[in-house]
Amino acid sequence: MFEVTPPMSARRAADIAAEFDLRHLPADFLANPYPVYAALRRIEPVRRMPDGSYFLTRHADLMAVYRDAATFSSDKRVEFAPKYGTDSHLYTHHTSSLVFNDPPLHTRVRKLIMGALTRRAIAEMEPGLTARVDDLLDRLEARGGGDLIEDFAAAIPVDVIGNLLGVPQADREPLRGWSLAILGALEPVLTPQQAQWGNRSVQDMLDYLRGLVADRRLHPRDPERDVLTRLIQGEASGEQLSENELLQNCIFLLNAGHETTTNLIGNGLIALQEHPRQMMLLMAAIRHNPDHADAHEQIMNQAVDELLRFESSNQLGNRRALVACSVGGVDLPAGALLTLCIGAANRDPAVFEDAESLRLSREVNRHLAFGFGVHQCAGLSLARLEGRVAIGRFLQRFPNFRLSAPPVRGGRARFRGFLQAPFVTR
Repeated sequence: MFEVTPPMSARRAADIAAEFDLRHLPADFLANPYPVYAALRRIEPVRRMPDGSYFLTRHADLMAVYRDAATFSSDKRVEFAPKYGTDSHLYTHHTSSLVFNDPPLHTRVRKLIMGALTRRAIAEMEPGLTARVDDLLDRLEARGGGDLIEDFAAAIPVDVIGNLLGVPQADREPLRGWSLAILGALEPVLTPQQAQWGNRSVQDMLDYLRGLVADRRLHPRDPERDVLTRLIQGEASGEQLSENELLQNCIFLLNAGHETTTNLIGNGLIALQEHPRQMMLLMAAIRHNPDHADAHEQIMNQAVDELLRFESSNQLGNRRALVACSVGGVDLPAGALLTLCIGAANRDPAVFEDAESLRLSREVNRHLAFGFGVHQCAGLSLARLEGRVAIGRFLQRFPNFRLSAPPVRGGRARFRGFLQAPFVTR
């Protein structure tokens, strides 16, 4: 078994915590940030960073910020202007998308998207998703293995989101590369090369989407199933998105639905390799209920939530204080920038018993992998479905799978996942 998450000594974690700066993160932190998060929770849970921003690691403090959208803004224009330049494609995209906006834009776009992600609509996606997963598994079985990320985890959300927006199958190949570039530009430190790659990717996606939108205007589909048609048609009241809002939020949907779910599936399967007893117990529970679909679904939903808590796909969020306020007993000035450490909050021992351990049977799980409040992930039910079907069917088909080479992490602080993970089926 390869050492996927190398251990870190308490002294080393304390040393990194004492000098903690998101702009200067050592490689061993990126490999295993959780000991550092634990040290920060103990010694400085609301840490003032060298650049004057604040880094929050306690579950209660994140919840307080999530609940108070009137005080803590998600609008990123102030933060992103010096990072990207106001005339760049990255700035226009990230300040126009759903996740980095306050009402009224956030409310309008979220309402339109949620109208196509009803419980019934998501349930109707399951047969097609299952067929796609089984097709991928058939190919892996024929080869005796492959790459968990490229050949499996990344292929699933690209198809799901592609189907929601009606992206033709032949046009989906560039989506993963565009997504990695645009979301990679959200990392705390942006190199000139990353900025160039990200800006070019936004431009390429806009060029593609303009054609897709023009075709959908001529040939609309069922707005109860097709998110793009719903976004184009707007609300029943007649209010519509501007062309820029429409295009930028299509980019957001393609990227957010792809990257985080890829990480959920990849992180989950690799975490099970690192915790063979938990995988054994999960497989035993599934075998004990082979003909009980509801019981199997409940077992897998519980497991997926614990995998999300233990290794959250999205580790960091951000807010800006609109007025002077206090969080966790620390006074913050108006305009203070906050980084919400989801990965740390999800292992807070004040909320989770045995917080540093993976326990797939955990029944009470108040994890924040999907955020909370008005900005809670609009696609959380869809992501849970993808995780349950993908991980569950993979384990049923390949209960003895093993990594055949050390997996390669993405090397990012915000989005935690793997780029490669070669494996064999037995």
